[in-house]
Amino acid sequence: MKPSILFKHLVILLCMYIQSAWAGHAVKPFLDIEWAQAKNFKLTTDIYVPDTKQEQMPVLIIYHGGGWLLNTKEIMNDLAQYIAANSNTVVVNMNYRTFADVGNTTTANEIVDDAMGAVLWVKDNIKQYHGDPTRVAVTGDSAGGHLAAMVTLAGRNLKTAGFNGKTLGFKPSYLPKGKTAEQVAAEDGLSVQASILSYAAFDLHQSAKNGFEAATNPFWKWANASARGMFGDTINVNDNPDFYHAVSPLQYIVDHDIYAFAPQFVLVGRNDNLTTPESAKNYVNLLKNAGQNVNFKIYDNRTHGFLDSGCPPYSSGCFSELAVPVVKNMIDFLHNTLGSTSK
Repeated sequence: MKPSILFKHLVILLCMYIQSAWAGHAVKPFLDIEWAQAKNFKLTTDIYVPDTKQEQMPVLIIYHGGGWLLNTKEIMNDLAQYIAANSNTVVVNMNYRTFADVGNTTTANEIVDDAMGAVLWVKDNIKQYHGDPTRVAVTGDSAGGHLAAMVTLAGRNLKTAGFNGKTLGFKPSYLPKGKTAEQVAAEDGLSVQASILSYAAFDLHQSAKNGFEAATNPFWKWANASARGMFGDTINVNDNPDFYHAVSPLQYIVDHDIYAFAPQFVLVGRNDNLTTPESAKNYVNLLKNAGQNVNFKIYDNRTHGFLDSGCPPYSSGCFSELAVPVVKNMIDFLHNTLGSTSK
């Protein structure tokens, strides 16, 4: 391990175990655990275990935001640490491939594959970190919210063949030993018990129509990557709309009598111009019309990205002032849906 990486780990371990200024109890961190490899890209996670001597605690999986092009799990450190320190919840902060990874060749379905594989890995392994694999929730903000929504709604659309033009199913980057994607789907192995979607993207078909794949989208420049299609150069939104619909949570909403999704808590900032309150309302109304269980809240004086760590300039404030009141609502939701998450 390089000295700089070792130093980073020592600092995080010390800060976490002693307790941060907002901590209710100490937390044991397990950092940079490799849970799978996808096209030789190492997928890693940080796991934060409340040091409360409790066994079989509920689990929350976090997917970071960044327009599917930017950031890593570290942008969610404050969120992960706060929840673990202020509730009896094991928090799993996940990395996934972005479009810019693997030589700027990652496709949208592969990003979803990673998000789904993360849930299956957690269910197989979280007991050793005092987590309960039968009480798993997912959350994410922005692009991460999209991934949490895809896990919640599209977890039965699994195919070993993946996205090959004939089938448009997902092949999780991690599968339980001896099981195929189809077997996991038949067993509803990706089912979760709760979902928190923070200023999430719900319609990638519309995102592509609005220019996501164009060079005018600044996220490509910020990621030092050339603009391209979400599925490579041979697939485009006009000729192949089914590809884009297949990675859009909106397309998977069904009536509660057909399939009951996990309870969802959808939240957004009132001043968010990127993933707007209107887009969140549309998603929530579709769920309500289908009889699904959903809570919705718009938070005043907040723009996009307010759950990110530290004091990012784009959120016009710091995690402690903007995020903490919202995260307390998230913890309450987890307590009501998963149980035993209070201090």
